[in-house]
Amino acid sequence: MSAEVGVGGAGRDARDPLAGYRDRFVGAESSLVYFDGNSLGRPLKVTGPRLARFVDEEWGGRLIRGWDERWFDLPRTIGDDLGRVVLGAGPGQTAVGDSTTVLLYKLMRAAVAARPGRTEIAIDRDNFPTDRYVAAGIADECGLTLRWIDVDRAAGVTPDLLAAAVGEQTALVVLSHVAYRSAWLADVPELTRIAHDAGALVLWDECHSAGSVPVALDDAGVDLAVGCTYKYLNGGPGSPAYCYVARRHLDTLTQPIQGWMGAVDPFLMGPTYAPAEGIRRFLSGTPPIVGMLAVQDMLDLVEEVGMPAVRAKSVELTSYAVEVAESLLGDHGGVLASPRDPAQRGGHVTLDHPLMREVTAALWQQDVIPDYRDPGGLRIGLSPLSTSFAEVERGLEMVRATLDGLST
Repeated sequence: MSAEVGVGGAGRDARDPLAGYRDRFVGAESSLVYFDGNSLGRPLKVTGPRLARFVDEEWGGRLIRGWDERWFDLPRTIGDDLGRVVLGAGPGQTAVGDSTTVLLYKLMRAAVAARPGRTEIAIDRDNFPTDRYVAAGIADECGLTLRWIDVDRAAGVTPDLLAAAVGEQTALVVLSHVAYRSAWLADVPELTRIAHDAGALVLWDECHSAGSVPVALDDAGVDLAVGCTYKYLNGGPGSPAYCYVARRHLDTLTQPIQGWMGAVDPFLMGPTYAPAEGIRRFLSGTPPIVGMLAVQDMLDLVEEVGMPAVRAKSVELTSYAVEVAESLLGDHGGVLASPRDPAQRGGHVTLDHPLMREVTAALWQQDVIPDYRDPGGLRIGLSPLSTSFAEVERGLEMVRATLDGLST
């Protein structure tokens, strides 16, 4: 698949080898333009029947026996599927459960405890708010200092910026693989190496990359990672997050929220806590089984298509969005606030203009659904398997028309 300047959205769809997969998503046949797949993915059509079967057959039919028969192991089995299909992680290192925020806390807190005597957490000022808030809370709790990395909001953390921020006092580095605002695609192997050279652990936020951008946690030597499942993994609102802990750390890190599901014998109900072996020790409470089911459907689809093809489609979609946006909005003062080079860009594009807050509100009333990020950023999230090129073209034409109306 290659970019073809001047070819419209319908023509690109006709030549797109992945175009047919769009029909597998609920609502894709409607006229609504959905530019928010990087916040909440469309459900797959197979998911409704799967959930109904679960209610009738497993929950309704097997009742409490479901825990012994399948549910108890789902956090790890779906975790292994996540690792294999989208994270580049071998088995036994990924578990599903809890929210992104809770898992960020668990892994950050475990990491700083594993580096006693070090006093700093390095994190960039444009990282996702939850990452910054959790890091700040842990710094207060543990008497640590946040070492802030200042970045260009249209880009992200570079090797030079990180090298200048880390040192002998750095316990942990917290970074996002894809920047939530700009879509800057970080150099995971190089930034991980820089953190390790300083003696620090590194935690990667994969929320805006897993399912859109190939991830290679094992090959990059990553220590820890957290991600959600409701964006490009289409798990639905509130579907559980996942954590990755490299095998070399599984027996040495101590997670701080000790619950019965992470104990060595959960059903012993003993008087004291002893952690389970392996990734299971990072579980705490009863996992949300229903919330995991839709994730499995999307993992099956991504495995069928293959992440290289998903990434190729993502690059084509975002490149086309940049081309169309600059053609339609350039004379309106619209500015690209994402990397122009697709090799440095994840699965979304941000366009800046002083009126984008008002534009977003008006578009939502017309069934065109982007999202807005201060200051003045219209964010276009393009889920590779459910978004068409014609949809991109139609939506950006509506952005232009809305800007015209607001400017007169």
